[in-house]
Amino acid sequence: MSLGEQRDLGNYAEFKLSITKALGDQLSEHLATLAKAPLTAENLAKLPPLKGVYQLYRHGDLVYIGKADRSLPQRLSRHLRKLSGRENTDIEQITFTALSVDEDFNAVTPEELLIKKHQGDGEAPWNYNGFGINDPGKERDTTFFGPDHFDQQYPARLDWVIDGLPVGKIDLKSLLQIAKTNLPYTFRYAHYRDKKKIEFYAEFEVILDAPEMRAGEFFELVSAQLPSPWQITVLPGYVVMYPEKLRSKSARRYYIEGKSFDPADLT
Repeated sequence: MSLGEQRDLGNYAEFKLSITKALGDQLSEHLATLAKAPLTAENLAKLPPLKGVYQLYRHGDLVYIGKADRSLPQRLSRHLRKLSGRENTDIEQITFTALSVDEDFNAVTPEELLIKKHQGDGEAPWNYNGFGINDPGKERDTTFFGPDHFDQQYPARLDWVIDGLPVGKIDLKSLLQIAKTNLPYTFRYAHYRDKKKIEFYAEFEVILDAPEMRAGEFFELVSAQLPSPWQITVLPGYVVMYPEKLRSKSARRYYIEGKSFDPADLT
């Protein structure tokens, strides 16, 4: 393992110190010796709650390099939940390797070392296409997501089953809280009716006749309770609900007053 490059001119030499490259190579070599394990709750439960780095693979190909600042199983569990709620992914084909790292340097993180090591080989594409982003924030709701963005390639599932619902009457505020916890992607909604901060979800009651429903059915049910201009907008990777007519080039579906609309229907 070389730590640098040298150019010798006789009585004078130039030496470029490459400690970070050596460390990146060492981390990569350690991870390469590990067997890829399926990304399942059972396998994650076997990991110690230590900080470290990890690599995700899809169909055996390295797609993402990440770090856990506190707990490897906790961080990987978030990825398991996120990927389970996306279209075009077969969670059984997602595997991982993980390495606990006791850092004693602050200039660069182990994650950055590994990314730099692999980026030149065209590996770890999810590190550059938005996979690691959670809720991008309201100001990004009208952003156009290109075809290479993670959320466009693997959009949020509208057939995700929301379970644990109480059969019978329930106020809309409680129902929204249950769904927000259950859904494996961001469901962001306004908490107030207007600028006066008058909360009104608790004023509405719905009757549920089954303990579960698909996400698309849920959004249709909720939108039926809310008057215009409220609408639910399904974006590539998340869903928002606000009292305004949001039109986004990246919208996949709208739910307005109990009806489902394709974006083309509203242009």
